[in-house]
Amino acid sequence: MPHTKKNSMLCPNCRKLISADELACPYCGLSRPNLRRIINFFSASSEERGSLNVVRAIIYTNISFYVLSILLSSSAVGLSANPLTFLSPGGKSLFLLGATGTIPIAEFNRWWTLVSASFLHGGILHIFFNMAALGQLGPFVLREYGFYRFVIIYIATGIVGFFISYLANIPFTIGASGSICGLIGAILYYGKSRGGLYGHAIYKQAMGWVVGLVIFGLLVAGINNWAHGGGIISGALLGFLMGYREKSGETIIHQMFAMGCILLTVVILIWTVIAAIYYHFLLSPLS
Repeated sequence: MPHTKKNSMLCPNCRKLISADELACPYCGLSRPNLRRIINFFSASSEERGSLNVVRAIIYTNISFYVLSILLSSSAVGLSANPLTFLSPGGKSLFLLGATGTIPIAEFNRWWTLVSASFLHGGILHIFFNMAALGQLGPFVLREYGFYRFVIIYIATGIVGFFISYLANIPFTIGASGSICGLIGAILYYGKSRGGLYGHAIYKQAMGWVVGLVIFGLLVAGINNWAHGGGIISGALLGFLMGYREKSGETIIHQMFAMGCILLTVVILIWTVIAAIYYHFLLSPLS
């Protein structure tokens, strides 16, 4: 997220927008904030390193599931000239690995797919654009909301987005875009709530993402707009309910909910991989 001016920055201590030329922060008195920002960059705490690692972990998990979905598809992998469907895994492998929608849930009672579907993608461009967006938006939400609130926002909004699309009778759906839209919703709330030049710039840029998603969803067939909308709304709501670092610190409640989200996700993904591999290699294929 860019600053409103080239010579502006956020104070590393109080997170207020100040001039990069200040000898001391006019709000908290931190000496040489620009130098301190550089020092912090090269000497990040273990908490900060762990925070950044969670974005990489999510990206690597998505890539791993995409590769696995290709391997389980065998000859069914899409090799068409259409870039939107190039290297697309087969529907069977996506079903086995946890795609969601009315077919998996209503017909097979696979409610846990509301979690696993966020880690599946339908083609090389699908995963590329989603992971690029996560790489850009994730660090910002981590920095302004903190590790635990980031985890809650990312996982919970993906679940909410897919549940809303289930209620809208979407038969078969996958992708991390619901969770990514949740990050956008949280950024929207942050910018609107923070206000000022910096907050307005953040809000304006986040609205640009929303407009782009709406246009893309109207022009391209097969986009799950229900999951996008559900993610944005639930992300903004969670931002409002939990707050961000400038308003309040993370609490034991945030930590407990985040650890619960992580545990739930890890258990479901491990179970999904084991069940998919077992079925693919040891049992008869789907009819």
